[in-house]
Order: sequence, then C-alpha cells, then structure tokens
Amino acid sequence: MKNNRTQSLIRLGLIIGIALFANVLGNIFFTHFDLTEDKRFTLSDPTREMLKKLDAEVYVNVLLEGKFNAGFKRLQRSVTEMLDDFHSESGYITYSYSNPGAGSVDEINARRTELAKDGIVPTNLRIKTADGTEEKFIYPYAKISYKGRTAIVDLLDEEAVGANPDEKLNTSISQMEYKFANAFHKLESGAKEVIAFTVGHGELGERERADLVRSLRAYYEVGTFKLDSATVIPQEVKTLIIAKPKAPFSDRDLFLMDQYVMNGGTVLWLIDPLNVELDSLRNQNSYIARDYPLNVNDMLFKYGARVNPDLVLDLQCSKIPMVIDQKGTMDLFPWYYFPIIVPTSNHPVVRNLDGINLYFPSSVDTIKTKTPVKKTVLLTTSDHSKIQPNITRLNFEILRYGDEIAGSFDKKNIPVAVLLEGVFPSFFENRVTQEMQDGLKQINQAYKSESVPTRMIVVADGDVARNFVNAKTGQPLALGYNPIDRFTYSNKDFLLNAIEYLRDDSGIIAARGREVKLRLLDTQKAQDEETFWTLLNIGGPLILLGIFGFIFTWLRKRKYAK
Repeated sequence: MKNNRTQSLIRLGLIIGIALFANVLGNIFFTHFDLTEDKRFTLSDPTREMLKKLDAEVYVNVLLEGKFNAGFKRLQRSVTEMLDDFHSESGYITYSYSNPGAGSVDEINARRTELAKDGIVPTNLRIKTADGTEEKFIYPYAKISYKGRTAIVDLLDEEAVGANPDEKLNTSISQMEYKFANAFHKLESGAKEVIAFTVGHGELGERERADLVRSLRAYYEVGTFKLDSATVIPQEVKTLIIAKPKAPFSDRDLFLMDQYVMNGGTVLWLIDPLNVELDSLRNQNSYIARDYPLNVNDMLFKYGARVNPDLVLDLQCSKIPMVIDQKGTMDLFPWYYFPIIVPTSNHPVVRNLDGINLYFPSSVDTIKTKTPVKKTVLLTTSDHSKIQPNITRLNFEILRYGDEIAGSFDKKNIPVAVLLEGVFPSFFENRVTQEMQDGLKQINQAYKSESVPTRMIVVADGDVARNFVNAKTGQPLALGYNPIDRFTYSNKDFLLNAIEYLRDDSGIIAARGREVKLRLLDTQKAQDEETFWTLLNIGGPLILLGIFGFIFTWLRKRKYAK
C-alpha cells in the first residue's frame, strides 16, 4: 500500500515537472500553427527580416485599455497577437497596455493635452449599458520607442468613408502588420525620408493635394521643390512626385530630373496629356481637348513609357449630375470618361485594392529601352472600354444613348498606369551642353549616362491625386471620396502604396496587401435560432458530462465486480 502511494506521488511529481518544463520551453521558443485560410497569423518574410535587424530594446505602449464593445475588444486582441508574433521574431520587443482615461479629472485632462502634442486624438465610443448608452473617449493608438526616437501608430482606419464599423475594424486589422512594421523600419533607419512635390508648372495646388500630404506626413517629411531655382535635386529627396503639371518643363528642368534618376532617385509621374475638365465642358457644351505642352513625352519614351494624347472611356464608371427638365430636376448619369479601375494584378502596389476612380485618363504604352527596364502594368480598364482620339469633339450627347452604345466599348484591359524598374538610359545621352557640364562641376558631380537600379511609376491621370474641396467650408475632403457617389474609392491607398513601393528597399510593402476576410454572423438567422443555440450551449455540455459519468461508473462497477 505504501509502495503504491509512493509511486503515485512520483508520477504526480513527474507530471508537474513535465508541465513546468513545457511551459518554460513555450516561453523561450514561441511558435504556433496558422491554419487560417488568409494566414492572418503569419508574418511576411520582409517583416521577419526587418525585425531580426533590431539591435536595441523596442517598447510599445498600447493606449487601447479599458471597457470596450466587442469590436474594439477584437482590435485589442489582434494587437496583442501581432505584438506576440513580433516578439517571437525579436526578443527586443516588449509591450504594455495603458488607459489614458484612468485617474482623476485633472490627470486625464493633462494626459489628453500631452497626447494631443503627438497628434493623438481620441475616438468617441458608444457602449451599451443596462441604463442605456454610455459615451467615452478611447485612444486606438500605440507609441513605439526605439533608441530615443518615437513613432505613433494609428490602430484604427477611420478614413473609409461610408464603411460600416465592422468593415473599418477589419481594414484596421488587415493593415496592422504593415503599420507596425513600417513604424519599426522608419525608427530603425533614423530620420524621416523626404518626399517632394514639384511646383512651378501648374501642378495641383496646396488644397488639392492636402489630404495626400496629410497622410504622407505620418511617415515622411513632405515638401515642395521648385526646379527652376535649383542646381540639383538632392538625393535626400527619396521620391519626387509630379502631380498634374500644365506648363512645359524646360530642358534645364528635365536635365535636373534626368540626373536625379541616374543617381537612383524615384519618380511618381501623374500626367494629364490633354487639357480637359468637366467644368470647362459644362461652360462650352462641347469642345476639342488640346494637348498640354509639357515637353516630357520624349523623356518618358526614353525611359520606357508613352502617355498617349487620347481619352479612355469605360462602361465601369462613376456618375455625374445633369439637369433633366426645365424645373431644374437633377439626375445622375454614368460618365464614361470617369472610369472606375478595379486592379486585377497581384503586384504589391495594387493587390487587394478596391476600385480607383480616374478622371479623363489616357492610355499608356510600354516602349523597348536601350537598357534593361522591367515594365509592369499596374492598372487597366475593364473588359468594356474604348479609346477616343483627341481630335474627337467632347459633349454630353453621349449620355442620350445609354445602353445603345455599349457595343462600341469593345476594348479590354487598356493600360493606364505602369511601373518601370531597372537601369534607365539618360535622356540627355550625346546631347549634354557645355552649360550643363559646367553646372555639374559646380556641385562636384559628373554626368551619368545610365542610372543605378531604380524605379518610377507613370499614371496617365493627374487627378488621381486630387481631393475634392467642400464648396461651403473650403475644407479638403478625403482623397478618393467622390461627393456625387458618396463613396470613397481607393485612390489614396493606391498612391500611398505606389510611393511606399518606390522608396521601399526592404519589401515591407508586401504586408500592406494583406487581406483578412470579414466573416460576419447572419444576424437575422442568429435571432431566429437564438433559443436553440442557447439550449445547445447550456445543455450540450451537461448531457456529455452525464454520458461520460454513466460510462465511467459502469466501467468501474464492471471492473471491481470481477
């Protein structure tokens, strides 16, 4: 009897020891198996590589603590799971949660003032209680500290105008890896990189590009660059954005941009080859679009792309309002010159993006180059589109025919945006003047006839970067938001992806294309079957427990009866 008791104690000790040992190993060697269809718990390879390069402590203070509804609890849980995955790749990463709304009134107000200095503003959350609805301010943000530098991560994607709360949360969770990885990467690299918009050639104005600039400033230093007052475009400018110019570029301007590219600079070309605006069409009823004298066609041709002086029409398009009677009654009509481009490519710049709304776009061709340049078509029209030559008179008569003209939209997949990457030939090869040579000598630079490997993106529409402005308040609307459709298209996401890809050498942009599928309950079915599932969840375990008890008792009696 005593021997049996000793053996039982030994077994119990072994079990406890094995459990403790397994727990210690689990803390040291964290791992898991991702069986989800969308691989939501698997980090991308570039993110893993970036995390392994960290060489000092990274502290993440998540401000998402407190009493939330189920949606924000899901967001909080997703943040924890993501940071645990990050910690499994780099032991330097630690995190904690804090509640900015805790403490006395004076403490809360002081904390809010301090957070506002970092651009951290609260979100008003409504929580259902037994007494009704309670409103509280929450902070869906994380502050990351690394080597004395700080970055702010906005955990909630509030910019999807018209999206329901579940879709916003799902988008936020989908982009979480990218947001954290991008913040870590920028902290690790040091100072913010510089993004510059060219000015001086009739480009988009400050208010027209305001929302894109605001979004870029979360990660970059954003400014403007006037070519005619510079001797060189410094390589500190990581990406140059040319957004809808209307006036010609001089040879001197082109030479500066050419040598900028030769030295590894990246360029985002947003070009309108034709001067056509909807307001002009309304004022004149009809007119023929004229070419903008930009003087960049030959340069782009040399680099491997040609923006054609034509207009692309698509049956898949947004609408415009038109007066339909003498009383001034308005109705919406599809305007084929405003195509909605739904990306089909799996390239990181456009993967998983929704429709992108373009305005009077043109077609783009790829051209064979002297040097190895890879050409990738990023955006194409639908299967029901066509090209209209610039000599065609534009008017609103096309709206009268409706479905009758659908048969003429017989072209498909017309390119409107291309990516060029590789070694580019200089546009000024064999034509560098003495003045140009002297200018380079003054800044201790030599003329380059071929570039180092670099990238550029050409989009045949300058308005893709233009946000609408509220006519009453003068405030810029969100980029991509169409006030007629009252829908937000993916213009901003496309441009942010494009800029990120142009300057990203680490490949972290791949995480931005992650898609986490939203699997919502059928609320009507859940209400109809509420009683059944309640009884099943309560009674099911009791029934199983009773069956187990009966079988266990029967086997025990049978064993000892013998």
